[in-house]
Amino acid sequence: MRLLAPTPENLALAAERLRAGGLVGLPTETVYGLAANALDEAAISRVFALKGRPKDHPLIVHLASAGQLSQWSAAVDERAVRLAEALWPGPLTIVLRKARAVPDAVTGGQPTVALRVPAHPVARAVLELFGGGLAAPSANRFGRVSPTTAAHVASEFPDADLMVLDGGASVVGLESTIIDLSGSTPRVLRPGDVARDQLEEVLGEAVAIGHGAAAPRVPGSLPSHYAPGAPTFLVAINELLTTVDEKSAVLALRPAPAGFAGAWVQLPADPRGYGAGLYTALRQLDAESPARLVIERVPDDANWLAVRDRLERASAPRPDAVARRSA
Repeated sequence: MRLLAPTPENLALAAERLRAGGLVGLPTETVYGLAANALDEAAISRVFALKGRPKDHPLIVHLASAGQLSQWSAAVDERAVRLAEALWPGPLTIVLRKARAVPDAVTGGQPTVALRVPAHPVARAVLELFGGGLAAPSANRFGRVSPTTAAHVASEFPDADLMVLDGGASVVGLESTIIDLSGSTPRVLRPGDVARDQLEEVLGEAVAIGHGAAAPRVPGSLPSHYAPGAPTFLVAINELLTTVDEKSAVLALRPAPAGFAGAWVQLPADPRGYGAGLYTALRQLDAESPARLVIERVPDDANWLAVRDRLERASAPRPDAVARRSA
């Protein structure tokens, strides 16, 4: 494990490592990714093995520019072009029918591929030097809390043969919005920083939310995901103080009450500020090894959709919680 500053020399070293089939921890504006050459099936296999990720769980391919879309998709329609022009680079992933050359290992055996142009300057520099597409799922063990700093990546894979470029904390802090354009109806399959109304404004048509019957599998769609090791519970504010005790760790929108002896983190009461700090807060609280992690429910409105999605998955029942803590 090597944490390196993103100097010109290290950026070139990262691109060369990727060409040689190695893995690189790469900062993006959403979360840190575990990057590999998206056309190198052996490298992709190493990503799945290191993460402990199911082979049928597709990966997002990161590109240097929208000009590369036709290399990866068999059908780049006008909707994809409009979204790319308006919202790339940025935290938006577009699902399209895949080109023949895209390995099934990247798409989980599906006929679709998920594509994104990230906005982080370090990710963009590496992509431009590399010249191709990089498959880059979050740089953490599968199902665990996503990493938003280089230190988080190092804590996930302390003994791995891995180079990590330290690009600072991810400013968005939540995974990208995923929109499926492989069918006739645009559909958000994972909420993120790019909201539904932004997509509808660009497309000039209604965008559905959630998985339809024929929607492809996408990252982050399992009921339990982004999960701390401690049993995690979402509670309403009027239940919060009656639920917690000194063995609890708490994530809330308000400060800890006087005399509370457990760990307590207060996040901003705006959805973007909350999202940017969420995964760091979950990691901080989980590191206290609490008996339970209790999270105050966030507002039930459209602006908080992406945050609510992550909190609901983090607190979903998971029989492997004990195993996950020891992983």
